[in-house]
Amino acid sequence: VNEVIVPVTVTDDKGRFVSNLDASDFKVFEEGKEQKIQFFTRERNQPVVVGFLLDLSNASKIHWKTYSEASQELIANLLPNDPKYSGYLITYSTDAEVSVNTTTDSEKLIDKIRKAKPGGGAALYDAIYLACTSRKLVKGEPIEPRRIIIVIGDGHDNNSKKTLDEVMEIAQRNLVTIYGVSTVAFGFSAEGEKNLNRLADET
Repeated sequence: VNEVIVPVTVTDDKGRFVSNLDASDFKVFEEGKEQKIQFFTRERNQPVVVGFLLDLSNASKIHWKTYSEASQELIANLLPNDPKYSGYLITYSTDAEVSVNTTTDSEKLIDKIRKAKPGGGAALYDAIYLACTSRKLVKGEPIEPRRIIIVIGDGHDNNSKKTLDEVMEIAQRNLVTIYGVSTVAFGFSAEGEKNLNRLADET
């Protein structure tokens, strides 16, 4: 490839955003070899596309009301009906599907979650693959806007046709940053959480 895009967010030791850095403040290495930075921009008003991947497997049944309400609140906050912010909803259980395609209207996503009923297996990796391949793109992708996926679930997968390694690669190629909102109860641990950690760390 002739160009590799590296989106970067910098925070200080108190978690505050640092936005006054220049190209000279960065070094980029590939396999130990320093690469030349050809182009650098500090974009503060970059549009964002957020994919919400919601776990509808059997594991979500017990606390579904809590998960549902929290997901709706998260969507309302992250999609403030501003044209700069678009989002889509992918639900996954035994299969993954694009439940609401890319839109700036948060109410469409919220309404779909209100009507959702959990049950079945967990095809998390297929959901990530769908997010990277099967949703409506917005103007400027992949350079702009930033692409974010938020997985709301316990990280468990027992039904995907795709593997973790396959979806990791396609997420990286699509310049997607993955965040995990674990539904595992505080003080408990689950096997799938290491998958959420890996997805977040490597993207």
